[in-house]
Amino acid sequence: MSDESLQLLPGTLYMLILRTLAAGPLHGYAIARRIKQCSADALDVEEGSLYPALNRMLLKGWLSSEWGTSETNRKARFYRLTREGQKRLAAEANEFDKLVSAIQLVMKTA
Repeated sequence: MSDESLQLLPGTLYMLILRTLAAGPLHGYAIARRIKQCSADALDVEEGSLYPALNRMLLKGWLSSEWGTSETNRKARFYRLTREGQKRLAAEANEFDKLVSAIQLVMKTA
């Protein structure tokens, strides 16, 4: 694998954030760090993408948030998955699985 981060497929950022928050509430920087860790450093979500996505997800009702203190003792906004967010995660994961399966079929047979 190269040292460069992979580009996220359009539409996958929401799914990755939702899946990351399924384990429990996190602040923005911790979400980005967790996605990077879980992808073996292949996916690097930048602030310019992350925070606008989190705000859109709050407006859609997929997340709730509250202010708290981070592990570095700073004020941080912690995001939590809502029931609606759990439903959305299930739908997004299902759609993604179908897409990956279809792409794999083409790659094997074309």
